[in-house]
Amino acid sequence: MFRTRFAPSPTGPLHLGHAYSALLAQDMARDQGGEFLLRIDDLDQSRARMQWEEQIYDDLTWLGITWDGPARRQSEHFDGYAKTLDLLRDQGLTFECGCTRRDIEAAANAPQEGAPLFGPDGRIYPGTCRSQGLQYSQSTCTRLDMAKACTIGLPARFDESGPANNGAHALDAQTMIDNIGDVVLARRNMAASYHLSVVLDDAATGVTHVIRGEDLFEATPIHILLQNVLRLPRPQYHHHALIRDDAGKRLAKRDDARAIAKYRAEGATPQDIRRMVGL
Repeated sequence: MFRTRFAPSPTGPLHLGHAYSALLAQDMARDQGGEFLLRIDDLDQSRARMQWEEQIYDDLTWLGITWDGPARRQSEHFDGYAKTLDLLRDQGLTFECGCTRRDIEAAANAPQEGAPLFGPDGRIYPGTCRSQGLQYSQSTCTRLDMAKACTIGLPARFDESGPANNGAHALDAQTMIDNIGDVVLARRNMAASYHLSVVLDDAATGVTHVIRGEDLFEATPIHILLQNVLRLPRPQYHHHALIRDDAGKRLAKRDDARAIAKYRAEGATPQDIRRMVGL
């Protein structure tokens, strides 16, 4: 069965970009006679607020979106993330890192000539703590040892049906090491990173098709690698175009002027929203 999901974070108001992603995913699922799930990505408990979660339910219902079964809340599955981290540690595929963001920025001031500075996980980690053998109590985060993970999780490939990157994509170990690096799997104040949690959540809920913004396309190799290492099923991927403002910048939650709630308050209808986002 075709099963997809919409996974907003309750850290601010939903905007037109969220509306497009949710409506598109629901439409694709219903067209296939499949299921559309809702997941609340409240990993970051320091920023998640119940008022925004309630606004998510309210806005989606107003848009005419219905989801199958109860919404899954990531905050109710922290134990599962921790067990998976322990499994990866036992396999020797992780290491503890004591670097702060400032440390990583400082190390990046003298990069190798021609080396990429940023990847899908942000500033590419320089490997400072990889061989130091730090204990968890000394660390700020747990990282995936990308080189070791690639020896287990590759070769691999995935198929993309989105407009910008349509086709088959093969994962290359050296590219993963050089252009992505040792990604964060969990921080001391957060049970899991986006990369680890999304892979586990999609597998736990039987998601067969991941429909999300094209800004996440470059993160997909990380997710494919983790799926292979953890022996999880691989969904099909569709990364859609982003809704942008008049200057061409993609929308963010701070763009309250594009918030669904604001359009509602001004008298817009759900059909108006569909037209605004090209549906």
